[in-house]
Amino acid sequence: MSSSAGRQALTANLLSRMPLWREADARARRLALGHLDEASDAIRLAQDYRLLAHDLARVRTLLPGTRTREYLEGAYARAHVTLHRGAWRADRALIGLFRDELPAVVRWLLPYILWCTAIFILTVVAGYALVHEYPELIGLFASPELIATVERGQLWTEGLLNVVPSSVLSVQILTNNIVVTLFAYCAGILFGLGTLYILGLNGLIVGAVFAFVGQHGLAKQLFSFIVPHGCVELSVMCLSGAAGAALGEALVRPGPGGRSESFRIAALRSGKLLSACALLLVGAGLIEGYVSPNPRFSLATRVVIGVGYWLFMLALLSGRLFPRRHTVS
Repeated sequence: MSSSAGRQALTANLLSRMPLWREADARARRLALGHLDEASDAIRLAQDYRLLAHDLARVRTLLPGTRTREYLEGAYARAHVTLHRGAWRADRALIGLFRDELPAVVRWLLPYILWCTAIFILTVVAGYALVHEYPELIGLFASPELIATVERGQLWTEGLLNVVPSSVLSVQILTNNIVVTLFAYCAGILFGLGTLYILGLNGLIVGAVFAFVGQHGLAKQLFSFIVPHGCVELSVMCLSGAAGAALGEALVRPGPGGRSESFRIAALRSGKLLSACALLLVGAGLIEGYVSPNPRFSLATRVVIGVGYWLFMLALLSGRLFPRRHTVS
């Protein structure tokens, strides 16, 4: 028997064990919820754990980069957590989320994040090029009031603090940002096309507005307004878009557990990223309400705030804010 035929036979034998994986996964879910059909279920969990660990090692060799590997890794992780679960503590759960679970989700979503970021950048460039070449197209992306204000040589952001207090402005901005983030995420239900639309539309608007204000000599002022909060705010949009894209792919290319199971797993994993996005948007809303419209902050200070907050975001998503303690033997 050739090596190729032998590999195919091993793969077929491995996939024939899929009913055992589903049974083990279902048992782990029941035990995690405290639902026991029989006392023997608790004893069999240890056997399931060994079965899943053994088959996962084979799947990683024979079927790397497949939905089967993702499903089996999820089943193995649930069995492991259920088997080794201790007393629940809120502080430890939060630290575990931001130190271990969130970085793992970001690594899983990294291809989606790169693609969404690339799409957003390309649409920004496209929007800028369109309005730079054909200024009359700004009417497709901006309101008449905004256009009239810029044509008078002013930004629509000037005097915001004279109209709305910073506290109220921050709440309004935070609410709007969270709605956009959730919409970009939930739009992934439309097989990922909704997420693509949200990212593309926002990218076109950003590029078009920058081109339009640049034609009236206001690009520096707009950049000065956006940079303190925009670095993180636009990054969060790409992150939520990546999470939505993962939902869409789970529907387009479901794993061995079926479309509903693949969607459920993708939603549970990617949903953890939204907690970090919400936390980051709180900070961005405060910055946009108190710093961005305040003329007392210099451009250098705004850049330091924007870049510093963006570096904080990277540290949060990578788990570096909660390093593990090393014990000395």
